[in-house]
Amino acid sequence: MLILLPPSEGKSAPNRGASLRMEGLSLPGLSPSRERMLGALVALCRDDPDRAASVLGLSRTQLDLVERNALLTEAPTARADRIYTGVLYDALDVATLSPSAKRRAATRVAVTSSLFGLVRFGDRIPAYRLSGDATVPGVGSVAGLWRETLGPAVTDALGRGLLVDLRSSMYAGFWRPGPELAERVATVRVLHEANGRLQVVSHFNKATKGRIVRALLEDGADPRSPAALAETLERLGWTVEVGSPGRRGTQLDVVVSEL
Repeated sequence: MLILLPPSEGKSAPNRGASLRMEGLSLPGLSPSRERMLGALVALCRDDPDRAASVLGLSRTQLDLVERNALLTEAPTARADRIYTGVLYDALDVATLSPSAKRRAATRVAVTSSLFGLVRFGDRIPAYRLSGDATVPGVGSVAGLWRETLGPAVTDALGRGLLVDLRSSMYAGFWRPGPELAERVATVRVLHEANGRLQVVSHFNKATKGRIVRALLEDGADPRSPAALAETLERLGWTVEVGSPGRRGTQLDVVVSEL
């Protein structure tokens, strides 16, 4: 099983640690694209901070993030599971997982990254700012760059297992599974039921996804189909509605009634 997560916009910047070693990251087939994106982002933020702030969607009070990007090649790094923060990652709370769940997280979870394409929790990366909808001079669309190269890396990481896609729509645009993987793809959506209506609530959607990943890692089950994943989630206490299989997989709606 491979669980794909979105990144967090906010990141925790380590105070100390070795600088980035691109060759030390997992999924080395992504290295050329990583180098290209990193070089373009650092150059933009170093040489034209005002334009960088515009490209990154930052206000003048956030120019420290531009400076941080300009120093990415020498900035301290930490494990990716300590860099990414926010609602989903707070709910997942990797630091408090059991030892066996942490081992599963190392091999079963990957984070979609605008800068690195895809990272494992154990990869050491710096805190950076780059949204998935940005267009970086010298590279073009972030999503466009990764759309060209991410597919083989995800497929290799997936192997013969089930792909559990928890990415937001922005990061799902980096790569979409083809029909050849459809039988092994489950896209999970979280819906809130209130007064007979179902709707997406962003904050709770993220928190529930974090709890789902945590529960799957602690449980240890390794479902091999969307139907088997739905059964596992129901056993773990969630209400799940299974959609019809499509060309890109099966959608599972996890329905919650309390925020």
